[in-house]
Amino acid sequence: MSFLSLPSVSPMAIETIGTPTLWAVTIAGVLLLLTVDFIATRKPHEVSMKEATLWSVFYIALPLAFGVYVLTTHGSENGVNYYTGYIVEKSLSVDNLFVFMLLLTAFAVPKELQQRVLLFGIIGALVLRGIFIALGAAALSAFNFVFLIFGAILLLTGAKLLKDALSGEAEEEPDPNEMRVVKLLRRFYPVTEDYQGTKMTVRQAGKRALTPLALVTVAVFMTDIVFAVDSVPAVYGITSDPYLVFATNAFALLGLRALYFVIQGLLAKLVHLSYGLSIILGFIGVKLVLHWAHLQWSSVPEIGNLTSLTVVVGVLVVTTITSLAAVRRQEARDAESGAAELETPSADTPTATL
Repeated sequence: MSFLSLPSVSPMAIETIGTPTLWAVTIAGVLLLLTVDFIATRKPHEVSMKEATLWSVFYIALPLAFGVYVLTTHGSENGVNYYTGYIVEKSLSVDNLFVFMLLLTAFAVPKELQQRVLLFGIIGALVLRGIFIALGAAALSAFNFVFLIFGAILLLTGAKLLKDALSGEAEEEPDPNEMRVVKLLRRFYPVTEDYQGTKMTVRQAGKRALTPLALVTVAVFMTDIVFAVDSVPAVYGITSDPYLVFATNAFALLGLRALYFVIQGLLAKLVHLSYGLSIILGFIGVKLVLHWAHLQWSSVPEIGNLTSLTVVVGVLVVTTITSLAAVRRQEARDAESGAAELETPSADTPTATL
């Protein structure tokens, strides 16, 4: 049978644990947590390590506890899918934080305003991913080949990550003045020289002017679009339940504001993270392609949920260990080189004669 004459397969019915009540409670919970975050950041201040750690512990404990609810109420299969999806989303979010760090540095965002920018970025990401999840669910329920498209997206993204990692080129800090979105905004609005607290716009010379905070927020929103294109297909590769896809995305995003300040120094040490993410995205891409093929030909094997969880966790553990080991080796070599330079006399140093 040729590829062009595929067997007739009816569109797949989307199964979900998301009842209207569960959806309402979840969305209300997300809105409540965002409101709490806004209250916590209403007064600009530099985030202490203690504050960031406490919030991070809370935002990690919350999704873990929710996973227990899914396991006990909706069965082990849904529970495993939820935890696997959450881990995948969290690992992708850590990579996203590195891009946020570059943007915050490029726009010279004051430390006391950084958490407000991150919060706006999280809200934008939640809205965009909600839209992508709804579109994805509608497409999957109508066309089985969408699994194949999602798989191709993840394979291409994984290949690009691997290529960039192998090239050894570090991601460069963007120049705000060269960003297209910034140039576009400057065409329509004047921009103040300095930040004006948490204000996005101010009156200047009788005209409405944007502040740098508005520019960096829009720049973060633009990166949210790119992240959503990779993130949503990745979770649909774990589960086709749109509720679980939304829940894993929401829980992974909500804790990013605090997590950024906890692992800000660690981000630079995860030198092999791109390798690990390329493997994970490639693996899920293959899983999606096999799932599509299984819908066409039942003899084609699929990758099980426990296998997916094992691979994802295993890759992240190995990536973290090898990253930290590589950084230690580099630090040791740098220390040895520095010691050798101190011990070696320069040509200008006079030598004693007998």
